[in-house]
This record gives sequence, structure tokens and C-alpha cells, in this order.
Amino acid sequence: MYESIKNFHKQFLWKPEIKNKDALLVAKFSSFLLCGMGGSALAGDLLGIRVWRNYNLPEVGGDTLIIASSYSGNTEETIDAFKTALSKKLPVAAITTGGKLLEIASQDKIPYIRLPNTGIQPRMSTGFMLRALSKLIGLEKVYQEIGQLPKLIDISSAERQGKELSQNLRGKIPIIYSSNKNFALSYNWKIKFNETAKIPAFCNAFPELNHNEMTGFDTKRDANNFSFIFLEDLDDDQRILKRMRITKKLLEDRKFNVSCFRLHGTSVWHKTFQNLLIADWTAYYLAKYYGTDPAEVPMVEEFKQLIK
Repeated sequence: MYESIKNFHKQFLWKPEIKNKDALLVAKFSSFLLCGMGGSALAGDLLGIRVWRNYNLPEVGGDTLIIASSYSGNTEETIDAFKTALSKKLPVAAITTGGKLLEIASQDKIPYIRLPNTGIQPRMSTGFMLRALSKLIGLEKVYQEIGQLPKLIDISSAERQGKELSQNLRGKIPIIYSSNKNFALSYNWKIKFNETAKIPAFCNAFPELNHNEMTGFDTKRDANNFSFIFLEDLDDDQRILKRMRITKKLLEDRKFNVSCFRLHGTSVWHKTFQNLLIADWTAYYLAKYYGTDPAEVPMVEEFKQLIK
């Protein structure tokens, strides 16, 4: 896992190839729907396209490209959504390393991108996924920008910050807050704490949390149980930043610990992945502190066996 995080930035050097490309005319689609679960859906969140995390499909028209995204190629819900789209003769594409999804796409001449199968966990494949997805749906500007990230991301700085934060989170349940615009980041942090550190974690977004959730912390009795992480972005609405400052004060007045991480970078994508690497390192060092394997997810594997 250590090497997966340390070498994560190299994923952006990968050059995906679209198979059965002639069947894909991106220009004719007015929207996209990414069907995926867990780490296989995170790239869709970051790009701001609609994500479906369920069986079947929502109501969509023929001008929507259905993209099945499954790192393993065997995710039950994603395969079901993919087959539903095929049965309705809706336009489809796939992103995967193999499994049933690759088998169907290859057999039926469906456009697909095969991801490198490097043995990493799906949550650690976001770089590969984002390269593939931006290529597949024709976001050339995004594709080019993220291709520059290996030169920009500071791995050492992220590790240093993550290691320090992990020490402050020992014995605590993390709660991650961001603007609504950056909620995909908060959600990524949560997943990394859940899967890598094997701890509960929760996330929410401003301004909604100021109307309900924060009142659950209007007490000092829980101050030793929770620790807050605020993701600050100077490009957010100034009213959101003001809400963050006030909420931080209210929580600290009630003896809660609040750590703030300002997004830094030369582009949106630089800021995004520099920040997410801090999350990776924090979760990794928490796993080490708790004596758990940061890579494996035994409860997920046990669940898969029981649901067969």
C-alpha cells in the first residue's frame, strides 16, 4: 500500500486506448451516466458527471451514454446496470481491467477502455480511472491537464501532512466538511478512512450542514470522540468561507478539534489530487497505528461470499 500511494502520481502518465472506437460517437451524446460502486465511481464524482450506484438504471434517453465502470469487471450492481442498458438497446461503454464486463464488451463490440491491472485496490486507481473516463467522453482539456500532474504533485509534503494529521485523529471519528462544490473530495476522504484505516468516518457540505448537522455537536460530551477536517478552497463562494470560519469557532468553543486544509495548486486538478494524497497518507498511517492491513478489505470480501 505504501508504494501504491508513493507512486500514485505516475498513473497520470498512462495513455488509455479506446477499443471498438468506431462505435463511439461522443459528440452525439448530450449527457453521460457512470454506473459504478466504491472506488470505481470516484472519477465520475470528480468530473461532476451523473453517477449511478445501484442495480437497474434510472430513466435515461437515447442521447445519454451509459458508462459501466468496474475495476474488477465483476461488480454485481454495475454488471446488472450494464445488462439493463443493453436490454433496452441504450448506448453503452465500459471501463475495467477484465472480468465479466470486459468479456461482454469484447464479445459485443462495445467501446471500452482496459485499465492496467497492477494489483492495486480500486480506491487507489482514481488516476487511471480519470484518465480513462476523460478520454472516453472526449474531455481533452481535462485529459491534458491531468497528464501534467506527475510534475506538480508533491508526494513528500502530502505524506508529512498526512502523518501529522493521523496523530491527531487517533481514537477519534473523522468528520470531513467542504463546500458543496468540493463534496467529491470530502467523500473521497471518507472512503479512504473507511477502507484503508478501517474506521468510521462521515462527511457533509456547507451550507446545508449549518441548518441541521452542526446542532448535533452542540455539546461538550462528544468532544473526545470526533475530530473535524475542513477542506478550504479560496475559489469557493466567500459566503461559504465565512460559514467555515464561524462553524470552526463554534466547534472549537465546544472543545472539538478542527484541522483545516487549504487546497493549494496551479490548477483544479493539482489542488484536488494534492489534497487527496494527504487523505491517503493520513488513512495509511492510521491503519499502521491501529495495527490493521491498509490494503485489504476483509469485511467487504466476507460480505461478497455471503451474498453469493
